[in-house]
Amino acid sequence: MKRIAIVEDEVAIRENYTDVLVKHGYSVQGYDNRPDALTAFQERLPDLAIIDIGLQDEIDGGFSLCQSLRAMSSTVPIIFLTARDSDFDTVCGLRMGADDYLTKDISLPHLIARIAALFRRSEVMASPTEQESLIERDSLTIDQNRMQVFWKHQPIELTVTEFWMIYALAKRPGHVKSRDDLMQAAQVVVDDSTITSHVKRIRKKFIQCDNEFDCIHTVYGMGYRWGV
Repeated sequence: MKRIAIVEDEVAIRENYTDVLVKHGYSVQGYDNRPDALTAFQERLPDLAIIDIGLQDEIDGGFSLCQSLRAMSSTVPIIFLTARDSDFDTVCGLRMGADDYLTKDISLPHLIARIAALFRRSEVMASPTEQESLIERDSLTIDQNRMQVFWKHQPIELTVTEFWMIYALAKRPGHVKSRDDLMQAAQVVVDDSTITSHVKRIRKKFIQCDNEFDCIHTVYGMGYRWGV
């Protein structure tokens, strides 16, 4: 049974989401503040976390919690579910490592579908790596089965969304992938600025490993491509 953590300080909202998720077969743990949630995550990571941004007296407590959770795991899916719908908050949330950013006016069936999609994307095959699951592009190695990316034999810690974006680009080097193409590859529905933010975060992670990295090329007005 998949374990979902809900970090939401409004009791009625938290209990409503909990009831719905339990009816769909998930195990749910609820928290109303960042410190309690963080302590629980340190003891045992959830399979997926749903986090509000404002938590009790911490206006941006959810952002801080997201950063802490992402530092513990690069693969646990994180969803922001909040009333704050500004582009600034959305971009901030995704830059901090969230896989999805939803507002509280989302329908419950839509929320359940997004959760299920994240779980499908994050499932890693337990079988040994097969050669056909590997993509090797000079210094880049992608193990699709294990959802791992290496640059010059060094692991690059990517979120699930970031992994599928890199996979889509590197699978066909030199071919331009539009922002819509990258959304489809990552199974997310976001605006163009959000895709741009994801690409910037991916570049930054590669540059932290190799400051001469320059393989993700922007093709202005069209999208991105993996350099050849």
